[in-house]
Amino acid sequence: MSEVYRFIAAEKAVHPVALLCRVLGVVRSSFYAWLEADQARQARTRADDALAHEITVIHLASKGAYGVPRVHAELRRLGRAVNRKRVERVMRERGIVGVTRRRRRSLTRPDKQARP
Repeated sequence: MSEVYRFIAAEKAVHPVALLCRVLGVVRSSFYAWLEADQARQARTRADDALAHEITVIHLASKGAYGVPRVHAELRRLGRAVNRKRVERVMRERGIVGVTRRRRRSLTRPDKQARP
């Protein structure tokens, strides 16, 4: 939908918004709601970029070992109140992953002699 709204915003100088919305099958109020929320989206993107910088610094300081839980704990220790899910999303979007040092080992082994 964002592409449609961007197209309407680009063409509203040439054609009326009501006509563009009707032709493209978009509700006019939703276009104006998208237009008003643009500043909030840009502010959120800037905040995510700043958070990504902090996460990268913490991640590099740990030599790439810290994953989401430890990065989140370090941010909280530094006084930055941020949700763990947001840290997870930002790390996933930027491709920042922690190191898995140990392989998970199953402690229960099936008995090969047992009858099914």
